[in-house]
Amino acid sequence: MTSAIHAPVADRFRPQAAGNAVSTGALLSIIEWLSGDECHALDEAGLVSGLGRRLQALGLPVDRLTLHLMTLHPEFIGRTVAWAPGEPVEIHDREHGARVAISNTPLRKVMDTRELLVVGAGDSVHGRWQHIDVFADRGLMQLVIAPLCNVDGPVSAAVFATRRPGGFSASEQQLIERILPALRNTSELRILRQVELSLLDTYIGPLTASRILAGRIRRGEIESMQAALLLCDLRGFTELSNRLPGSTVLGLLNAYFDRIVPAITREGGELLKFMGDAVLAFFPGYDAAQSCGAALASARAILDEIDHFQYQGIGVKAGIALHYGEVSYGNIGSGNRLDFTLIGRDVNLLSRIQTACSELGEALLMSAPFRDEAGAGDAASVGAHRLKGFAEPVELFAIER
Repeated sequence: MTSAIHAPVADRFRPQAAGNAVSTGALLSIIEWLSGDECHALDEAGLVSGLGRRLQALGLPVDRLTLHLMTLHPEFIGRTVAWAPGEPVEIHDREHGARVAISNTPLRKVMDTRELLVVGAGDSVHGRWQHIDVFADRGLMQLVIAPLCNVDGPVSAAVFATRRPGGFSASEQQLIERILPALRNTSELRILRQVELSLLDTYIGPLTASRILAGRIRRGEIESMQAALLLCDLRGFTELSNRLPGSTVLGLLNAYFDRIVPAITREGGELLKFMGDAVLAFFPGYDAAQSCGAALASARAILDEIDHFQYQGIGVKAGIALHYGEVSYGNIGSGNRLDFTLIGRDVNLLSRIQTACSELGEALLMSAPFRDEAGAGDAASVGAHRLKGFAEPVELFAIER
């Protein structure tokens, strides 16, 4: 039987007759667990499995419990966490566009209307749900779908499902509703935590994000480190952007960065920032040889990717500079508008080496300190060159391809 619950709050929460309702103490124990430190320390999988087991221990016939947590992420619209007795917890990150897969379903309706809904196996009024992967082929007879409304942002949902032919009793549905405020709060904390991490990771990278979350956010908080540095710049970008439509240029840049960035992050590099068509990355580490080796492997992978890259019939070329040295890493800016960045003589030298790539027609140039630390025996000298801002000529090295 399909029904939507729209009873007044006071009526829904009236105590049930003796023998039909779970004791107040048992109910409070779940609410206190959802609000307590033990639950707060759990991840999403621990939350859903802990709640599912506790509900079953109270006698609720919960055969499937799922959380559908909506978030802010450049690749994913949300995450589904699904529990069933005796099974591993499933976690499904939903890519943008997954919303289409749940359109015209009661799950989507609950998220849109922000109202709790109870649907049965034969429901056709509110849309079918059996095709949704976490519910398919499980013999579920009834779903209680509850909205988890955050203070702002998209609405998430929790689904309590049973195989019992009669579904959940009225008192069992009331118990579910009683725990929803606590479940909403603990879910929102996890959503906010995930949004915080994903946004920081998206815009500034994981290493920098960890420093910010550790409290290093004051202007002038700078630390010195030794690092391998990589600067990759797209050649001829000005000419391309002058003759191509803006939408094509943006598409080209995004497709180009899709080749560049993974080649850096695979080797443990930290992408510090995009500078128009250029990418600045660094490879920190106590072992100079390892850091430089990783940076060189990234540079070689980038050049291989670019050799095979085309976007709408447009090929590109790039120049890559590599250097190893000391950098100052931290906050600069004004007032409450700061930027985490790298500064120092060796960063300036990296930029000049990159300029020399274009002037000398080389796809990759490295400094002598980088070549020595990386053990790049196949790198050949292209001579000592005067670089703007540096008094002494700098010897540069290229690799044959």
